[in-house]
Amino acid sequence: MQRRVKLLAVIALVLVSTVFSGCTTDKQKPIELSVFAAISLTDALAEIGTAFSTEKGVKVYYNFAASTTLQRQLEKGAPADVFISASPRQVVALEANGLLEVESRRNLLTNRLVLVSDDDTSISVETPANLAAPEISRIAIGHPSIVPAGAYAKEALTHFGLWETIHPKLIFGADVRATLAYVTSGNVDLAIVYKTDTTLSHHIKVLYQVPPEAYTPIIYPAVVMKNSPQKQLARKFITYLQSDDKCKIFEKHGFTVLALK
Repeated sequence: MQRRVKLLAVIALVLVSTVFSGCTTDKQKPIELSVFAAISLTDALAEIGTAFSTEKGVKVYYNFAASTTLQRQLEKGAPADVFISASPRQVVALEANGLLEVESRRNLLTNRLVLVSDDDTSISVETPANLAAPEISRIAIGHPSIVPAGAYAKEALTHFGLWETIHPKLIFGADVRATLAYVTSGNVDLAIVYKTDTTLSHHIKVLYQVPPEAYTPIIYPAVVMKNSPQKQLARKFITYLQSDDKCKIFEKHGFTVLALK
């Protein structure tokens, strides 16, 4: 009988230890923040996320892709705390579906469209009309229905009356980084990409800066997702992105920071 009591006491002690050890593990588990962001933000946000993790003790997980791809993932229920798009269009669509935290939107950044080539090319572009020249046979842009950079590029080409003319020359990228890779790999003559992408390679050169009046202003809005379990932290992260030292990081990567409103 005495042995049985001792055995039961040992079992009880093990169970209590397991419970408390489980509680300790949960407390030690770092807080996590899931951020879905346009792929053009990859380098700047990776740098900022490291600083945020160090300062706040929060682990930031990123999902970088074309903004429309991210929008579709979120509409299908993908879990995220923050969404940063390369276009307001995706944010408006998510808001219409009731997927965003009310009044959480902050417009963070702007960008520009540029026409780039490999640095060894002899091609010159002085006006958009030069894109119709026979010596230019392949031009890469992001897929307009998926990639905001591609939608802006289509808008600009339409503005100059060139969309139908040069459409047979167009090669469509799955995102803006893939579009740039067509140039660096020598698979196209030119590409229309964001100004920020020109900081990624020393082997490309800017041939032409597309006039901003030719396309809708490129705005990067950040929002908190309605189903986020970390709404307060998500808001703090967006505010953190607007701090002076973080704005300098964005500017280093070629973005223009919008004034706080």
